[in-house]
Amino acid sequence: MNHTPKPSAAIIGGGPAGLMAAEVLAMAGVQVDVYDAMPSVGRKFLLAGIGGLNITHSEEFSLFCSRYGEQQSDLQTCLDAFTPMQLCNWIHDLGVDTFVGSSGRVFPTEMKAAPLLRAWLHRLRSHGVRIHVRTRWLGWHAEGGLRMSGPEGEYRIHPQATVFALGGASWPKLGSDGSWKPLFEAQGVNVASLESANCGFEVHWSDYLRERYAGTPLKNIAMQVQGPDGQLHHKAGEALLSAHGLEGSLVYAFSRTIRHTIAQQGQATVWLDLLPNTSRDKILHELIRKRAGHSLPHVLKTKLGISGVKLALVHEHLGKVQTEDQATLADTLKALPITLTTPRPIAEAISTAGGVRFDNLNPHFMLKNQPGHFVAGEMLDWDAPTGGYLLTACLATGLAAGKGALQWIKQSAN
Repeated sequence: MNHTPKPSAAIIGGGPAGLMAAEVLAMAGVQVDVYDAMPSVGRKFLLAGIGGLNITHSEEFSLFCSRYGEQQSDLQTCLDAFTPMQLCNWIHDLGVDTFVGSSGRVFPTEMKAAPLLRAWLHRLRSHGVRIHVRTRWLGWHAEGGLRMSGPEGEYRIHPQATVFALGGASWPKLGSDGSWKPLFEAQGVNVASLESANCGFEVHWSDYLRERYAGTPLKNIAMQVQGPDGQLHHKAGEALLSAHGLEGSLVYAFSRTIRHTIAQQGQATVWLDLLPNTSRDKILHELIRKRAGHSLPHVLKTKLGISGVKLALVHEHLGKVQTEDQATLADTLKALPITLTTPRPIAEAISTAGGVRFDNLNPHFMLKNQPGHFVAGEMLDWDAPTGGYLLTACLATGLAAGKGALQWIKQSAN
């Protein structure tokens, strides 16, 4: 009896986007092979979960989608097809419970990525997915097929459809090193330059501030940023004073605006509100009524809670003479300017901007000039702040590319 062989698909890259594409195809009866250059898949995913895996965000959906900025229109269709609620239901189907944190972010109950990844890989393997680690994609062969290099040397594969999900260029030690970019460009694919997205920015701190407070968190603050278009953006949260400058979730939330401002103006200024829950009038009142015998640092600490790194930042900006001016001090506590000069290197970034431009793709995430080849995840030209937006879009584009590859395989069979 003759058996018709299963249709085949290759997934190049074993991160969330690639694994989601693999799931779509495998559950439709396609023989799926996942190739990853690292010794195991999902390494960046596991790293992201060390401090608590932020899966997605529970905010209102239209607001959620707006976090993708200029690329929202490019991503909207796949976000509509895999909403944050659907993502949570998908995770629940893997046997992993979730909860919504105080900030609206969604986490697994255990706060870890490993149990989710184990359950996911078990499901994939149960549907016949084969995973090949320590295997790197080297490009397209001139005579057709994909060039691969594994433990046994170089070889060629000829899948009926291929989904590329090789990530951006952040955390290259975990596999996403951007080495795919020249290979795509050599095929005429337009790729926007990869650059740091969710990253820290450099500040010219004094030696004292750097040596005394590097690594110190700035808690209970707010930040205001003015974009190149003049629009003001404001958000409360936390940041971290590093040896090089500023980083942390509050900085990442504005990273796109800061990057664009630096690109246009050479630097960007952010304003820190060190007392976001206290009005300027209240601050000025406490400074004016300073009791005899009490030093200014004592009043700032006991009446306003300003000490340590916050006080050091005030002194760094004002100096001793201006600090004694009560009105100037009150203004500074509510809007302390810090000049950011350049993003930190891409290898330090949580994620990257840039990648394969959407006008290279058809609506099913297939390369227009490479039929049967699809692109998903952080390889694409989009970025978003931390808060669950990155993982959601990676999974949503992986789902879309997987569906596109499945449709291509079915059409090719007819």
